[in-house]
Amino acid sequence: MLRLLGILFTVLLAIATAIVVWPQFFRLEQTYPFTQLVSARGLVLGAFLIVAVLALLLLLIRPLRGFAASVLIVALLGAGATGIIGVTRGFGTTALPEKTDSSVRVLTWNTAGEAVSAETIAQQILDQGADIVALPETTEAVGERIAIMLREQGHPMWVHHVQFRPDVPNGPQSWQTTVLVSPELGEYSVIQSSEDGSSNTGSVPSVVLMPIDGSGPTIVAVHAVAPRMEEMQQWRSDLQWVADQCPAGDVILAGDFNATIDHMASLGVDGGDMGYCRDVASRTGNGLSGTWPSSLPALAGAPIDHVMATSNWTPSGSAVLDDAGGSDHRALVVQLEPAG
Repeated sequence: MLRLLGILFTVLLAIATAIVVWPQFFRLEQTYPFTQLVSARGLVLGAFLIVAVLALLLLLIRPLRGFAASVLIVALLGAGATGIIGVTRGFGTTALPEKTDSSVRVLTWNTAGEAVSAETIAQQILDQGADIVALPETTEAVGERIAIMLREQGHPMWVHHVQFRPDVPNGPQSWQTTVLVSPELGEYSVIQSSEDGSSNTGSVPSVVLMPIDGSGPTIVAVHAVAPRMEEMQQWRSDLQWVADQCPAGDVILAGDFNATIDHMASLGVDGGDMGYCRDVASRTGNGLSGTWPSSLPALAGAPIDHVMATSNWTPSGSAVLDDAGGSDHRALVVQLEPAG
């Protein structure tokens, strides 16, 4: 009987390992609780290694050696597969290449309302030489203060903004998203459907900016709802909406997707991760660097903040900034070069 229970446990462990390592094969990457389990692959890797160590200890007990050996094999296979995925996507880099005249730097930072001061945000924009800045949960007033500071430092930027339910006094700051764009990229305006919410993410706002003169990339500052159990349907709808904003053409997405690229397995087109847009961090060595929560080391966190671009742009570098400035999200900055 104990032997049969051991075999059953090992089989169930193998199935669970396969699902956790690659849930998209089973079409479970957007299904609770597998969505949450796959979010932080660093923790998954650590869990497999802990199981492997426990199995090694059980090998010392003669009656349990067969069971322990089978568990050890499954745990090592799970750890190895997760490690290979990590090597492919990157466990973390910090250096950006030198910026050229044609380079575009994009910074995204969910500032958790006013947890991060305008002065801190402005300084990071200057330090990183950002041309596009997506700031979910940042108010228009804070965005304007940042722009004034940047102008005084010789780095002017236009401020754009969307707010859900502006009629509600002192509504949550998660109902606001602010975007700053360098004048060197041209003049932009927020499309009407973003402002009135007729086409937008459902619970927290995203911003779609179009170039007024028709040249330059469409810029989408993304904020999708978090995949809490009661919000799973809205979360899936938000991700589909984001993917729909990236058709073939010249598009840059940046923001808090509340999703890793594992969750996007069904949403890419022609090699893209979201529509035709391709994730920059996972193509420049930062695919497993967690941006949330900032209270955990980056490799233990979830890489849910992204910058993505269509094939009009070639990713040349990325960095997850260590200092979260008081937010529960770390900032991500990437460098893009015009393709060709």
